[in-house]
Amino acid sequence: MAHLAGQFAGILRIEIPDEQLSPVRDALARLHSHELQLIVVRADAEPHEALRRPLRLHLVGHDRPGIVREIAQVLASRNVNVEELNTECQSAPMSGEVLFVATAKLGVPDQLGIDELRGALEHIASDLMVDVTLEAPTVD
Repeated sequence: MAHLAGQFAGILRIEIPDEQLSPVRDALARLHSHELQLIVVRADAEPHEALRRPLRLHLVGHDRPGIVREIAQVLASRNVNVEELNTECQSAPMSGEVLFVATAKLGVPDQLGIDELRGALEHIASDLMVDVTLEAPTVD
């Protein structure tokens, strides 16, 4: 769930028995109005996680508009799935300037080389004046 550009946006995943799909879909359709838009999509029963490697992305830099857009374009152009994204602004320890900090859980296609992805991110990181790191996720 998020508040984006003055609008509320959210994604909800539910699991229901097949026989309840039509009644639930019909009930949700009745909620549609000019203020509320709902899109109901049936997800595949078999997730495609096996085709993707998990990676963590960490980004830090001076806050400015467009950072997320630029990073997302690099990821989307390489069919990388952003499974989770957390962002925040923090004060830099020494200067007090506003830093933008983002962490993301990524699903990277098996055919995409990590060095290729890292190189593409590092190329735009210099333009954005941010530090970007990729690493295997830690196991809790």
